[in-house]
Formats: sequence, C-alpha cells, structure tokens
Amino acid sequence: MTRVLLFCVFLLLCPLLVSAFNSAKRFRMTEPEFRRKKATCIEDIENGLWGWHCKSSPIIKENCALRCISTACYEKIYGDDPLEEGEIDYKRGREFLHCVRRLAKE
Repeated sequence: MTRVLLFCVFLLLCPLLVSAFNSAKRFRMTEPEFRRKKATCIEDIENGLWGWHCKSSPIIKENCALRCISTACYEKIYGDDPLEEGEIDYKRGREFLHCVRRLAKE
C-alpha cells in the first residue's frame, strides 16, 4: 500500500518538476534567439517604424536596434556613451547580452 501511495505521489509530482525545468530553460535567451530579435528590430528600423533618425547611419541603426531589443539594458550599458562610428566594443556587447538574458529570466 505504501509503495502504491509513493508511486501515486511521484506521478503527481513529475509534471510539476518537468514544467519547472522547462520554464527555467524557456526564459533564457539563447544566442540565436538574440540574433533573431535583433534581425526583427533591424527590419522594423528599415521599415521606418523607428523614424528616419535610426536609418541615418549604420552605427545609429545599431544603437536603435540595441534599444529596440531592450531599452532598459541599452540605457544601463550604453546610455551615457552610445556606440560611435567605427567603434566595436566587445565588452559592452557581452554586458548587454547578459543584461538581456537576466531580464528574460525575470
């Protein structure tokens, strides 16, 4: 009788455990998801949804795309010092990605 009861409890808890595992995994933004989101933002910029200013130069387009992905993370990482023409900042790029991932988990 005890084994049957334990088995029933196990069967009841299994979906909860699987669901908890999947939900934690689901909210973590992967690199391909980040690239897809950025591509969608760039497409919106090209279609004029962010105004003419965002289409005025490649670096301004990049700043607008980052802002589109996450305004909060953009302000935190780039707000006081946006990317400038010719600048490639790998450190802040990684910080931005980590920030976006943290927000996606919340």
